[in-house]
Amino acid sequence: MTLAPETTDLKIQLRLDDQADDWFTVCNLSALLPGRGVAALLPDGRQVALFRDRAGKLYAIDNRDPFCGAAVLSRGLTGSHQGRPFVASPLLKQRFDLESGQCLDDETVRVATYEIRTS
Repeated sequence: MTLAPETTDLKIQLRLDDQADDWFTVCNLSALLPGRGVAALLPDGRQVALFRDRAGKLYAIDNRDPFCGAAVLSRGLTGSHQGRPFVASPLLKQRFDLESGQCLDDETVRVATYEIRTS
């Protein structure tokens, strides 16, 4: 018998340092609803936007919108363009690729991404 992820105690973790094997526990998997974002505060004061798509894949990007400086990307609308998952900023509507952080509307702009896992 297998359990749905929502019925387990799985935790969402982020790798904060590329050089180390340090993982930071952010929240329970059950806090992420498919198609909706959640913001979390990191130990250094930055915010991260966490997403789970309808297929269950997890994404983590910087929550700060580089166009206006507000920490709002977790409140954006999710979708896909040419097979690339994105979140659209709720303020100015620029779309950010959830895998790479690349802005789909301005190739000179990118937000940070984080390696994410459940444990």
